[in-house]
Amino acid sequence: MAQRFTSGVSSDGSAVFVSLPEQGKISPVSTYFAPMAIGPYSQGIVLDNMVFTSGQIALDPDKNKIVATDIEGQAEQIMKNIAAILDMAGSSMEKVVKTTCFLADINDFEKFNEVYAKHFTTKPARSCVEVSALPKGALCEIEVIATK
Repeated sequence: MAQRFTSGVSSDGSAVFVSLPEQGKISPVSTYFAPMAIGPYSQGIVLDNMVFTSGQIALDPDKNKIVATDIEGQAEQIMKNIAAILDMAGSSMEKVVKTTCFLADINDFEKFNEVYAKHFTTKPARSCVEVSALPKGALCEIEVIATK
């Protein structure tokens, strides 16, 4: 079985590492600062110096529901969720090397890109496609691959 991160929450509310995974081990990442997985998967996985996140939709982690009703608001929440997972894994948005983006309506592409560009300033490689539907009626979803 893969070694899991042991983590705690400091007095200021930030997540901190207590132990790190062994090299070559697949280690799930979990943080309360992003929504818990809604299925049989992890928020993210660390393998050596790579971080792979599961697709993130705009679930507010405190309310466990989608609050924003427009593409910009949902994309902003997704960025917060991804940043929290990457932070817990010892990475950051600046270290993202690849994204895969799913839009419920390709006509939202331009508005989505405006939010995306603010957060992914290093311009990682990207795929962006329209899909017929996303979980919980989300307007967009993003998964990332990053280095540590």
